[in-house]
Amino acid sequence: MVLVDSHCHLDFPDFAADMEGVLARARAVGVAKMVTISTRVKQFDRVRAIAEGHDEIYCSVGTHCHSAEEEQDVGLDDLLRLSEHPKCVAIGEAGLDYHYDLSPRDLQEDGFHMHVRAARETGLPLVIHSREADDDMARILEEETEIGAFPHLLHCFSSGADLARRSLALGGYVSFSGILTFKKAEEVRAVAAEVPMDRLLVETDSPYLAPLPHRGKRCEPAYVAETAKVLAAVKGVSPEAIAAATTANFHRLFSKVPA
Repeated sequence: MVLVDSHCHLDFPDFAADMEGVLARARAVGVAKMVTISTRVKQFDRVRAIAEGHDEIYCSVGTHCHSAEEEQDVGLDDLLRLSEHPKCVAIGEAGLDYHYDLSPRDLQEDGFHMHVRAARETGLPLVIHSREADDDMARILEEETEIGAFPHLLHCFSSGADLARRSLALGGYVSFSGILTFKKAEEVRAVAAEVPMDRLLVETDSPYLAPLPHRGKRCEPAYVAETAKVLAAVKGVSPEAIAAATTANFHRLFSKVPA
């Protein structure tokens, strides 16, 4: 099987002393590619350096909604310029988080609109963080698509079915993390059952959200295999079929990554 971890944070301190071990364990279970995701544009150098140093790793550029207030001086031109790097394959992550509200909601929304524009202008997929903000997220996606279509991915999906359906209707993709394996995640599994096979991705969001049977430990890209197994069971197909579908979907959406 060949798998892709479409969303991890390899620049976080959790991996600093164990990077080669992390990558070796990922390769051992068939994880062929990983995207290390930017959370602050001002720290883009960190994710870029990791991507430049490893053939199988790519990166994104963007400001997480938690840091929207901190990076108000980051502009569209910054995103466009940095996204030109050959190993930068996505915009984000950006979005709305009403659970923690670590940045004011109006600044989160302003920043998200800017990231949408970057995705539209570059053609790179927008990696979306959405937590407890379903109505506003769906509204923005629909309003922005009326202006012009842009590729997008609802990452680490834990929202309601309505957001997934509205995103899918706009051509979006949905990615599932270790949350899918949690015992109380019946609603997330129900959404996964609805998502068409050609719109599914898998990820770890590591170092967070380790799937069963690793829950409570530091998550790492190798664990995407556990999420893929559960997704296969939810869809009623083999793990090999899920691996093939999610990898093909990844390359269709993240089209800058060589196949």
